[in-house]
Amino acid sequence: MNTEMKQLGGAKIVRNVTIRRGKGYKSVTKYNRNKKQFTIKKKLKRCDVLRIKKGKFIPGLFADCRK
Repeated sequence: MNTEMKQLGGAKIVRNVTIRRGKGYKSVTKYNRNKKQFTIKKKLKRCDVLRIKKGKFIPGLFADCRK
């Protein structure tokens, strides 16, 4: 499980990647003043799961998780 948090004023964005039993998910959650605004959860492609397991950087991984 890998989590990244980014704080801008009162807004917080949490990006999360989870891999279990060979399947992977990515999610983006936005908070504003400690209230959850939205969560977007999507499956990872098989090639992305393999790259993450090897420890490689994937540019634009969360690009399609915008509202």
